[in-house]
Amino acid sequence: MSIFVNQDTKVIVQGLTGGQGKYHGLRNRDYGTQIVAGVTPGKGGQDVEGIPIFDTVADAVAATGANASFAAVPPKFAPDAILEAAAAGVGLVVCITEGIPAQDEAKVYNTLVRDYPNTRLLGPNCPGVISPGKCNIGITAGEIAQEPSATGPNVGIVSRSGTLTYQALYELKQQGIGVSTCVGIGGDPVPGTSFVDCLAEFEADPETHAIILIGEIGGSAEEEAAEFIRANVTKPMSAYIAGVTAPAGKKMGHAGAIVSGGKGTAQGKMDALADAGVRVGLNPTEAGERMAEIVARLG
Repeated sequence: MSIFVNQDTKVIVQGLTGGQGKYHGLRNRDYGTQIVAGVTPGKGGQDVEGIPIFDTVADAVAATGANASFAAVPPKFAPDAILEAAAAGVGLVVCITEGIPAQDEAKVYNTLVRDYPNTRLLGPNCPGVISPGKCNIGITAGEIAQEPSATGPNVGIVSRSGTLTYQALYELKQQGIGVSTCVGIGGDPVPGTSFVDCLAEFEADPETHAIILIGEIGGSAEEEAAEFIRANVTKPMSAYIAGVTAPAGKKMGHAGAIVSGGKGTAQGKMDALADAGVRVGLNPTEAGERMAEIVARLG
């Protein structure tokens, strides 16, 4: 099994006729993902390398049976694109768009919770989700992900950082460790899906035997994850928190990665996770090595 996506997931790309949408959408298709349609208002009836384009998500869903969307549209249009997909009954929306105002993100998040509880949003500002060998939605390079083995042990990855998501995947591949699913939840202040959401799914997934969590400074998501892990997660975990040397009050890349009022520090997050039984690495490679030790014991 896997979480969120599998070989049966049918994906539309909102913005397939644009530069980024086309580039990554076709890479996803080449990986083996079922990219069944694109959506660009006013360009219905066209196609991109054989993929049909529709004017609306509702039209695309009706014609193809799509159940997931890859939103690769500019920040100005991304909130409407997400809600359009939800209104069309799409169960998973992956939004890679960076630079959406936090107020708009909050409005979208609360609208989804209130009006479209059956739609899950990954992102915004995230690399997407990959279940190696089955489905890849977003901007992750499929070649760095080791496919899970039938017998395991296999690892689930959840990360706030895009670049560190890739490093975690490659660290495991170098050691021949399979990945059930890798989820990038994004580093913006109001993500559609949280660490806790992903941890609950991984805990319930029989194909996932251990979990890596990659966090960063700012907010309280990692502390909330630690509380959830202590109470609900039985599978062994390793983790890495980025931003140990970040000065207080300075935003570090991601919109949500800012330490203020002495809260959201890397050390506080590391301590909370360690107290919950997670093996915390001091750098990404060490987190991978600790997971390799965990997998060796499971095997």
